[in-house]
Amino acid sequence: MTVPPSRPVTILNQMIRAEPAASPRPAWTFLTNHGHVLLAVATDPRLRVTDIAERVGITPRAALQILKDLETGGYLHRTRVGRRTQYAIEPHQHFRHPTTAAREIDGLIELFSEP
Repeated sequence: MTVPPSRPVTILNQMIRAEPAASPRPAWTFLTNHGHVLLAVATDPRLRVTDIAERVGITPRAALQILKDLETGGYLHRTRVGRRTQYAIEPHQHFRHPTTAAREIDGLIELFSEP
């Protein structure tokens, strides 16, 4: 004969089994995905597109498009090294927004670089 569990045990079991809610991505951030991709490349110029996408939290296709935007804008350039692509940042490029256009991106990279 099986005795049904009492209510407190059922609630406790539900609480234990409940998985933590995934924290939703914030509605806005201080840096754009372009900024995050630039910082990822600055951290490791040999990262693969999939690794960059994973770090930033975007799809590989979006990461590739951002890399193309940054290259077209003169912020980085690509070099093939064997089967891999290596990126080089052009640090003395200026920000694009009119309010920060007097500053160069190397200040941002320096701000987020490891000491």
